[in-house]
Amino acid sequence: MIDEVEIDNTDKLDDDELDFSDGQNEMYEHFRLTVDKGQRLLRIDKFIQMKIENASRSKIQTAADAGYIIVNGKPVKSSYKVKPDDVIQVMLAHPPTEINIIPENIPLNIVYEDDSFVIVNKPAGMVVHPSYGHYTGTLINALAYKYIDLPIFNGFDARPGLVHRIDMNTSGLLVVAKSEQAKMHISKQFFYHTSHRRYVALVWGNFAEDSGRIEGNIGRDPRDRQRMAVFPPGSETGKSAITHYQVLERYGYTTLVECRLETGRTHQIRAHMKHIGHPLFADERYGGMEILRGERTASYKAYIQNCMKICGRQALHAKTLGFVHPTTHEQMDFTSELADDMKELLEKWRKYIKSNNTL
Repeated sequence: MIDEVEIDNTDKLDDDELDFSDGQNEMYEHFRLTVDKGQRLLRIDKFIQMKIENASRSKIQTAADAGYIIVNGKPVKSSYKVKPDDVIQVMLAHPPTEINIIPENIPLNIVYEDDSFVIVNKPAGMVVHPSYGHYTGTLINALAYKYIDLPIFNGFDARPGLVHRIDMNTSGLLVVAKSEQAKMHISKQFFYHTSHRRYVALVWGNFAEDSGRIEGNIGRDPRDRQRMAVFPPGSETGKSAITHYQVLERYGYTTLVECRLETGRTHQIRAHMKHIGHPLFADERYGGMEILRGERTASYKAYIQNCMKICGRQALHAKTLGFVHPTTHEQMDFTSELADDMKELLEKWRKYIKSNNTL
């Protein structure tokens, strides 16, 4: 499963790791991909780029030239066309790096916990789980310290207990299971979309309607692998995604909305809002750091700059979370206050519309 809130199981690889200049002869397998039976003919460099996050096409081509891309046991060039059932191995000149979870004494805002799970109100800026470039300081590092005696945090899983996740610069609630049994039970609810999640977001622009529904497949943007793009519903590209929104407050040039997720795709709210012309305020990756609505005056520009100093990340908070308890089978619902930076940002917009009569 993947995440505005679902775990992203796509393999990840930083370009720095794709270094083939050392002349070593020994090779180690880092990735193994089996081509689906329905896959059309496609260049292998494009295919691997689609499958391995953060791997640039130029680096893949360099790897192929060096003999590090193996198909069915034989090295191939980057122009090779993948076929159904091909087995692809991506080899590197160094052994795979194991991500060890280092317990760290990091304060956490625990909203609720029992023997089955813990609900954490994650601050913006905290990464959820260790990955390349983020080996320490994550939520999982903190939980491994706090629950060091629990078996689930003492295995080889780099994402112990995680049922879903939220982006580093998104604040709010997420659930972490304290046993494998609880993880399986709660994970099923997320997979079958029977859990309940609502987010609050400040977005650019005003809405014609008070509520709406956004439907469109979400997949990697072919022009920017760090971003997600929206594709037509029912297309073969991306995965089905549906977001419902409700207007909470209008500030003339921005709007506070509540978003309810039917699905949980990577960057779902951010990508869907961008798609309908309402990027999240201060969302750098999706164009929200630009002044998209409002006046052309120097004073308004200064006002927006001050707003972005207050909340210099996408204005998105995972406010509510609900699911059935894995052992008592009771409905459990949790809510959280907005993060302080979002509270201050919204108050600044309220004062602005009062003083400028923008509504």
